[in-house]
Amino acid sequence: MSATVTRIAGALVEVEPCDAALYEVASVGERRLMAEVVRRSHRGGTLQVYEDTTGLRVGEPVAFTGKSLVAHLGPGLLGNILDGVGRPLTQIATTTGSLIQPGTTAPTLDDRARWQFQACAGAGDVVRPGDILGTVVEGSFTHSILVPADAPGGRVARIDSGEFGVSDAIGALDDGTPLRLAHHWPIRIPRPVTDRLSGDRPFVTGQRVFDLLYPVAEGGCAAVPGGFGTGKTIIEQSLAKYSDADLVVYVGCGERGNEMTDLLTEFPTLVDPRTGRSLMERSVLIVNTSNMPVAARESSIYLGITIAEYFRDQGRRVALMVDSTSRWAEALREMSARLQEMPGEEGYPTYLGSRLAQFFERAGRITALGHRAEGSVSIVAAISPPGGDFSEPVTQASLRVTGALWALDPALAHQRHFPAVDWETSYSLYADRVAAWFETDAGIGWGEARRSLMELLQRERELRDIASLVGSDALEDGDRLIMDCAALVREIVLRQNAYDPHDARSSLEKTRALAMCSAELFATAKTALARGTAYANIELVPATRALTLLRDGDDASVPVHERDARSAISRLATVAGAETPL
Repeated sequence: MSATVTRIAGALVEVEPCDAALYEVASVGERRLMAEVVRRSHRGGTLQVYEDTTGLRVGEPVAFTGKSLVAHLGPGLLGNILDGVGRPLTQIATTTGSLIQPGTTAPTLDDRARWQFQACAGAGDVVRPGDILGTVVEGSFTHSILVPADAPGGRVARIDSGEFGVSDAIGALDDGTPLRLAHHWPIRIPRPVTDRLSGDRPFVTGQRVFDLLYPVAEGGCAAVPGGFGTGKTIIEQSLAKYSDADLVVYVGCGERGNEMTDLLTEFPTLVDPRTGRSLMERSVLIVNTSNMPVAARESSIYLGITIAEYFRDQGRRVALMVDSTSRWAEALREMSARLQEMPGEEGYPTYLGSRLAQFFERAGRITALGHRAEGSVSIVAAISPPGGDFSEPVTQASLRVTGALWALDPALAHQRHFPAVDWETSYSLYADRVAAWFETDAGIGWGEARRSLMELLQRERELRDIASLVGSDALEDGDRLIMDCAALVREIVLRQNAYDPHDARSSLEKTRALAMCSAELFATAKTALARGTAYANIELVPATRALTLLRDGDDASVPVHERDARSAISRLATVAGAETPL
């Protein structure tokens, strides 16, 4: 029985009759607009359309596909720029121009591309879901071609090495099931794993304020709320370039068109410090700007996490950057209002929190099916709270299901302090879990230095209000020392220059050296005061200069500059008549 359109409300279309399943994909109208079933009733169904419905008329036909919205996963994903439903924007632009015409379709993976497949399984082998069939090299990355997780498994009847397209059969199982380089997976269903592992290793970012003070476990989640101009996009670009992730999936969800244009222009020019080649070779960009249909914005983060899980299942560490979940929540609010659902706080749907939880729970460190390799997906989600109000629903719902808060302060951003992280508001629930790893792999003393600097910043926050009333000169010598050393920590340890090749990324060795020397400088000066030395006679400038050289030097010079900094601290102790604490 054919279905027809009975009502149109923006991106929502009601059809009768409807015998389709929930979340089944359909084509609507004469232009065959892509849509998805979001509500069923005994008479008909409601579809959310992923394209502009301008010109759609009541009575136009609707055809159901029998399938849900899926991601096409395989060689050809890396370096690709997709929209929220997986269409390659570069390929579409060559046929439709700068604007996507309604009804335009294109496969995520190019069927015409040929890939050299090297089989590692052979005829007669018994394979299970997740087992490795062979490999395909794409640029500097090697894909492991796996038995799909939803395949039955069995004995391999045949498998061939050679040059294939993503839809070509590279072999078959003995029951006739074909084996291919690529497969489809529903974006709203998490991919299965053998086991979920504890997050006792950090997601190393290369940014000192995150690695030292507010670390995130590998496979963890961080919320990054901040108002306009606080540097959310620059932070995510820096993490994409300098973090220890093997691959990066970036989702631009509902952001301004000019900002996404800058991203698409700049991202391919970023050089991967590991290979010296374009960062795009290990990245996938999903772009859904604010002027694109709102329904596709809602699906974009599910597409992103599904692609990330595909690479995770190959034993890779994947970083998923989402900018921003506020725009995704706005899409939920608009769709909910059109569905006439009961609104929650500030008009958001009552299921906002559960939807966010379902998304963030797909992060994690896992043991993959079949070949049992360890992989992970770490999520860094930017949030754009209206007016910078962190009490709004999206931020609060995110904080309930993420383990770290990297709160961005507009005042610091206006002072050109990068990253503009408010150390008074930010926190990490992962710090205790990853402390042992840092102490072992980053060096002994990491934890003690972190605690010392956290206490110093906490004490400085308590003194700041007093100093603003009476002036810093009226403070006692011990309090003045706290204020000056905290300012040194903020300027030298917590601040980085995203455009300086030596400071844009801070190795763990450099971060540890800066933290330990800063903590040692404060302890030395504090001991001098306790022994009766006047604060005016405690000279911090030589040690400050040495720490600045340590910060600005390359990784190879860290041992030399660290030794110079410790020498300056020792001279301070000698002049002040105090011993240098170890």
